[in-house]
Amino acid sequence: MKIEPLDFSGLKTYSLHDRYSKVTVEHFGTPIKENSSLRTFLASLPDQLLGHDFPELVRCLAKVHRSGRPILVGMGAHVIKVGLNPVLIDLMERSIITGLAMNGACIIHDAEIAMAGSTSEEVGDVLGDGAFGAARETGEVLNGAISLGAREGIGMGQAVGEYLLTRGFPHNDKSLLATAARLGIPVTVHVAIGTDIIHIHPSASGADIGTTSHHDFRLFCREVAALQGGAYLNIGSAVLLPEVFLKALTLVRNLGYRVDDFTTANFDFIKQYRSLTNVVHRPTAQGGRGYNVTGHHELMIPLLAASLLDELSESC
Repeated sequence: MKIEPLDFSGLKTYSLHDRYSKVTVEHFGTPIKENSSLRTFLASLPDQLLGHDFPELVRCLAKVHRSGRPILVGMGAHVIKVGLNPVLIDLMERSIITGLAMNGACIIHDAEIAMAGSTSEEVGDVLGDGAFGAARETGEVLNGAISLGAREGIGMGQAVGEYLLTRGFPHNDKSLLATAARLGIPVTVHVAIGTDIIHIHPSASGADIGTTSHHDFRLFCREVAALQGGAYLNIGSAVLLPEVFLKALTLVRNLGYRVDDFTTANFDFIKQYRSLTNVVHRPTAQGGRGYNVTGHHELMIPLLAASLLDELSESC
């Protein structure tokens, strides 16, 4: 059977000038001039998508800091592995970051940096003969610090940070945990048993790991209870920290704390379900604003830090 092409001659049209359009020339970016400032760069971005959201996030964080409200950072270990400790340490020393939440891998890479100035073995080269994760010093130092923390009734983050300082390791100045202990900034560590190499060492105590990590969860909940008007940034944790944050948020709301107007942001290489849902969307459904920033940490986090410092210097 022969099919005739459809006749379009009866199409109803309207004027382009009468139609609502999502993009106008006012939204366009502008060329960057030589010797421009970072503030000028941000102002030159197209007023679309992240070109709109990123400068807005920077302004929100500056407002949070100026008002004396907390800025908490939840993070995965990749943030350490791409060399961002000095950037975060600078924000900690400026009292901009007021608390850190980590997964178990973070304390491994951070402590190895403190001890040896290097971290992150090539798993493919050592997995075949079962050597992956068997570094003696890493297991002894971290499991020893955790067990000491359990005996002293403190959390894992504080225990490891104070232990690093006590041992006077050569690169403590590049360690988030040692810096936090020096500055008195709370660091909480949220562990899943079996995910971290120190759990395969004979010095690991399940009881001590559980005791200190649960202590840290309770401490993290105390920080989340004070998050009204503050900000929570999730950097590079796709599952564990978004889940911990959501549980902490529902707990403090259940206990009667008002946490319904604050800023959240998720930074990761790709969009992930849990971080988008548990950090960006659900927590701010009653108030505040959530942002999602997709890109490499080694570019986006220094850009965020530099932009925030620039914004704060303008307001001084």
